[in-house]
Amino acid sequence: MTRLYKYFFRGLITVLPLALTLYLLYIFLAWTEAVALTFLRPFIGGFYIPGMGLALGVLGILLIGYLVSKERVQRVLLLLEMPFTNLPVVKSIYSSLKSFADYFSPSSKATAQQVVILRMPGQQLELVGLVTRRNLDDLPEGFTPGERVAVYLPMGYMIGGYTVFVPREWVHPIQMSVEEAMRSSLIAWMARAENGGRAPAAPSEPAPP
Repeated sequence: MTRLYKYFFRGLITVLPLALTLYLLYIFLAWTEAVALTFLRPFIGGFYIPGMGLALGVLGILLIGYLVSKERVQRVLLLLEMPFTNLPVVKSIYSSLKSFADYFSPSSKATAQQVVILRMPGQQLELVGLVTRRNLDDLPEGFTPGERVAVYLPMGYMIGGYTVFVPREWVHPIQMSVEEAMRSSLIAWMARAENGGRAPAAPSEPAPP
């Protein structure tokens, strides 16, 4: 009986991620199909081919990406964003989400930031974080002066984390992409890397300015 339980849970762990992924994809595709029907029915009537919703969504995203790359459209977009950037509660939510999305934007300089190990002098504790600022020149007065960087420390099993400002020599770059570090932090680093559970570390030196 113990062996049957072991086989059952091993099979469940194998199937569950795949099943949940397919289920979420199904929900997304069903939603895009419903939206496509809403917009296309006045033009196509009863004619509809499954998959048109996904195609419409991809084309819509490409069109929006093309338009927002134009300077005139960016000016109009700034006007449309004004209600979201001025209302007290909405401003905090919108600004936070937009800043987080801009961090991963291909055109953003932040994508060049490195994943680092944070080591405090005299402590054996190591924290994995993302460098979000390499200088504090444009921050208001009150921060401790000196060569300091801002490091974002993501939390596991939830969306959130902490940003700490530490001396530059406390951080040490490691060879890991931002996406991989965020994914590993989300699951509390339980997944093992192919090279034995740890990404190859770069030479122990402070992050470059």
